[in-house]
Amino acid sequence: QVQLVESGGGLVQTGDSLRLSCVASGRTFSSYVMGWFRQAPGKGREFVATIKTSDGRTHYADSVKGRFTISRDNAKNTVYLQMNSLLHEDTAVYYCARSRSAYLGPERWTMSNEYGYWGQGTQVAVSS
Repeated sequence: QVQLVESGGGLVQTGDSLRLSCVASGRTFSSYVMGWFRQAPGKGREFVATIKTSDGRTHYADSVKGRFTISRDNAKNTVYLQMNSLLHEDTAVYYCARSRSAYLGPERWTMSNEYGYWGQGTQVAVSS
């Protein structure tokens, strides 16, 4: 069984930075795709960023490109999301997720239904 635990959320001001962490336990961390998604109040879950843990390839939503950076530490089974220049519209619950398959193609990395394991979420609130 895979467990994902996020941390690092909080209340910040526009322009501030936060770093989210997600620690994975259970089955192997490497080789899978790890993703960050978010859900704002009254909205659906939205893709933010993903990373292929075996080779470090990344993909970002256009809304966060250039401001957010996803990274991983395979030795620690941890994936990070560095968020800079935060905007009010970044306010959401942020979720870490692991893909169901280690062979998930890049064309499907943004699809939440391809991820079978989810953390409990961490709240990020950005005041304007």
